[in-house]
Amino acid sequence: ERGRNSSKPSLCSPQFNPFLPHSEPVVNHPKANLTGVIIVDHGSRRASSNEMLLEVVKAFREKFSFSIVEPAHMEIAEPSIAAAFDACVSQGASHVVVFPYILSPGRHWSEDIPRLARQAAETHPGVTHVVTRPFGLHPLMLTIINERIAECLEADKHR
Repeated sequence: ERGRNSSKPSLCSPQFNPFLPHSEPVVNHPKANLTGVIIVDHGSRRASSNEMLLEVVKAFREKFSFSIVEPAHMEIAEPSIAAAFDACVSQGASHVVVFPYILSPGRHWSEDIPRLARQAAETHPGVTHVVTRPFGLHPLMLTIINERIAECLEADKHR
Protein backbone atom coordinates (compact mmCIF):
# COMPACT_ATOMS: atom_id res chain seq x y z
CA GLU A 1 0.00 0.00 0.00
CA ARG A 2 2.18 2.83 -1.18
CA GLY A 3 1.44 6.12 0.53
CA ARG A 4 -0.33 4.50 3.47
CA ASN A 5 0.94 3.91 6.96
CA SER A 6 2.54 0.61 6.01
CA SER A 7 5.88 -1.09 6.47
CA LYS A 8 6.87 -0.65 2.81
CA PRO A 9 8.74 2.50 1.80
CA SER A 10 6.41 5.14 0.41
CA LEU A 11 8.52 6.09 -2.59
CA CYS A 12 6.97 8.03 -5.41
CA SER A 13 9.32 6.77 -8.11
CA PRO A 14 7.71 5.71 -11.37
CA GLN A 15 9.88 4.67 -14.30
CA PHE A 16 12.01 7.69 -14.96
CA ASN A 17 13.92 8.84 -18.01
CA PRO A 18 15.75 12.07 -17.10
CA PHE A 19 15.85 13.22 -20.71
CA LEU A 20 12.12 13.10 -21.41
CA PRO A 21 10.01 16.24 -20.89
CA HIS A 22 8.78 16.71 -17.34
CA SER A 23 5.41 17.76 -16.07
CA GLU A 24 4.71 21.38 -15.37
CA PRO A 25 5.06 22.58 -11.77
CA VAL A 26 2.04 22.13 -9.54
CA VAL A 27 0.73 25.67 -9.41
CA ASN A 28 -3.01 25.42 -8.77
CA HIS A 29 -3.53 21.74 -8.03
CA PRO A 30 -6.94 21.14 -6.38
CA LYS A 31 -5.38 19.14 -3.53
CA ALA A 32 -2.57 21.63 -2.84
CA ASN A 33 -4.32 23.09 0.21
CA LEU A 34 -4.72 19.65 1.82
CA THR A 35 -1.18 18.55 0.99
CA GLY A 36 1.73 19.21 3.27
CA VAL A 37 5.19 19.37 1.76
CA ILE A 38 8.30 18.56 3.77
CA ILE A 39 11.60 19.55 2.22
CA VAL A 40 14.22 17.49 4.01
CA ASP A 41 18.00 17.74 3.82
CA HIS A 42 20.66 15.81 5.64
CA GLY A 43 21.16 18.30 8.47
CA SER A 44 24.41 19.88 9.56
CA ARG A 45 26.31 21.09 12.60
CA ARG A 46 26.90 24.29 10.60
CA ALA A 47 24.06 26.74 11.26
CA SER A 48 24.45 28.48 7.89
CA SER A 49 23.81 25.19 6.09
CA ASN A 50 20.64 24.57 8.07
CA GLU A 51 19.50 28.17 7.52
CA MET A 52 19.81 27.69 3.76
CA LEU A 53 17.05 25.07 3.93
CA LEU A 54 14.79 27.66 5.59
CA GLU A 55 15.44 29.97 2.63
CA VAL A 56 14.59 27.16 0.18
CA VAL A 57 11.32 26.42 2.01
CA LYS A 58 10.38 30.11 2.09
CA ALA A 59 11.09 30.55 -1.64
CA PHE A 60 9.17 27.37 -2.54
CA ARG A 61 6.18 28.42 -0.45
CA GLU A 62 6.12 31.86 -2.09
CA LYS A 63 6.45 30.54 -5.65
CA PHE A 64 3.99 27.63 -5.62
CA SER A 65 0.47 27.07 -4.32
CA PHE A 66 1.24 24.78 -1.40
CA SER A 67 0.33 26.63 1.77
CA ILE A 68 1.75 23.93 4.05
CA VAL A 69 5.50 23.64 3.51
CA GLU A 70 7.86 22.68 6.31
CA PRO A 71 11.64 22.20 6.58
CA ALA A 72 13.18 19.09 8.11
CA HIS A 73 16.62 17.66 8.67
CA MET A 74 17.17 13.93 8.47
CA GLU A 75 19.59 14.04 11.40
CA ILE A 76 21.90 16.27 13.45
CA ALA A 77 19.65 19.38 13.45
CA GLU A 78 16.04 20.29 14.15
CA PRO A 79 13.31 20.26 13.05
CA SER A 80 13.20 16.52 12.49
CA ILE A 81 11.02 14.80 9.90
CA ALA A 82 8.66 13.85 12.74
CA ALA A 83 8.37 17.48 13.90
CA ALA A 84 7.78 18.68 10.34
CA PHE A 85 5.15 15.95 9.80
CA ASP A 86 3.38 17.00 13.01
CA ALA A 87 3.46 20.64 11.84
CA CYS A 88 1.92 19.71 8.48
CA VAL A 89 -0.90 17.76 10.11
CA SER A 90 -1.56 20.50 12.68
CA GLN A 91 -2.07 22.90 9.73
CA GLY A 92 -4.66 20.58 8.17
CA ALA A 93 -2.68 18.32 5.83
CA SER A 94 -4.29 14.99 5.08
CA HIS A 95 -1.50 13.97 2.70
CA VAL A 96 2.22 14.72 3.09
CA VAL A 97 4.79 14.75 0.30
CA VAL A 98 8.37 14.42 1.52
CA PHE A 99 10.97 15.85 -0.88
CA PRO A 100 14.57 14.77 -0.21
CA TYR A 101 16.65 17.87 -0.89
CA ILE A 102 19.62 15.69 -1.86
CA LEU A 103 21.36 14.94 -5.12
CA SER A 104 21.56 11.19 -5.52
CA PRO A 105 19.28 8.23 -4.78
CA GLY A 106 21.43 6.54 -2.15
CA ARG A 107 20.58 4.90 1.17
CA HIS A 108 19.21 8.09 2.73
CA TRP A 109 16.60 8.28 -0.05
CA SER A 110 15.77 4.59 -0.34
CA GLU A 111 15.85 3.67 3.36
CA ASP A 112 16.42 6.39 5.95
CA ILE A 113 14.01 9.12 4.84
CA PRO A 114 11.15 6.68 4.04
CA ARG A 115 11.65 5.00 7.44
CA LEU A 116 11.60 8.33 9.29
CA ALA A 117 8.54 9.51 7.33
CA ARG A 118 6.75 6.22 8.02
CA GLN A 119 7.52 6.50 11.74
CA ALA A 120 6.23 10.08 11.76
CA ALA A 121 3.04 9.02 9.94
CA GLU A 122 2.32 6.27 12.47
CA THR A 123 1.17 8.89 14.99
CA HIS A 124 -1.32 10.32 12.46
CA PRO A 125 -3.78 7.60 11.40
CA GLY A 126 -5.51 8.42 8.14
CA VAL A 127 -2.78 10.79 6.92
CA THR A 128 -1.05 9.42 3.84
CA HIS A 129 2.45 10.23 2.67
CA VAL A 130 4.91 9.67 -0.17
CA VAL A 131 8.61 10.33 -0.66
CA THR A 132 9.65 11.84 -4.00
CA ARG A 133 12.81 11.14 -5.96
CA PRO A 134 15.83 13.31 -5.17
CA PHE A 135 17.22 15.73 -7.77
CA GLY A 136 19.24 13.01 -9.52
CA LEU A 137 19.57 13.32 -13.28
CA HIS A 138 16.89 15.93 -13.79
CA PRO A 139 17.85 17.92 -16.95
CA LEU A 140 17.73 21.23 -15.08
CA MET A 141 20.64 19.98 -12.96
CA LEU A 142 22.76 20.05 -16.10
CA THR A 143 21.83 23.68 -16.61
CA ILE A 144 22.82 24.48 -13.04
CA ILE A 145 26.18 22.71 -13.46
CA ASN A 146 26.82 24.72 -16.62
CA GLU A 147 25.84 28.01 -14.90
CA ARG A 148 28.17 27.34 -11.95
CA ILE A 149 31.06 26.55 -14.30
CA ALA A 150 30.35 29.71 -16.33
CA GLU A 151 30.34 31.80 -13.12
CA CYS A 152 33.79 30.51 -12.18
CA LEU A 153 35.20 31.00 -15.65
CA GLU A 154 33.87 34.56 -15.69
CA ALA A 155 35.38 35.26 -12.27
CA ASP A 156 38.73 33.86 -13.48
CA LYS A 157 38.75 36.41 -16.31
CA HIS A 158 38.83 39.23 -13.77
CA ARG A 159 41.69 37.93 -11.64
